[in-house]
Amino acid sequence: MSIFDFLKPKKNTASIAKERLRIIVAQERSTRGGPDYLPLLRRELLEVIRKYVSVDVDAVKVDIIKDGDNDVLDISVALPDGNDGEPPVSR
Repeated sequence: MSIFDFLKPKKNTASIAKERLRIIVAQERSTRGGPDYLPLLRRELLEVIRKYVSVDVDAVKVDIIKDGDNDVLDISVALPDGNDGEPPVSR
């Protein structure tokens, strides 16, 4: 411990704990796979699309993309070619 360390203002434990908590929360937010509603949104979109076009289960992809400060909902639907995409028969 030098004399210069003695002259510095000391951080109190509350501010250190607060800073550590901010870091942990930021890490948790960045490592999360996505919002909880994405699987449900994907299923519901697939149901609506299937009312009009016959598509495979893997035809709908829903992702969240970070664009600066904004989150962008990216929805991709692979539609079939030709007559294969006729709507299912209503019962």
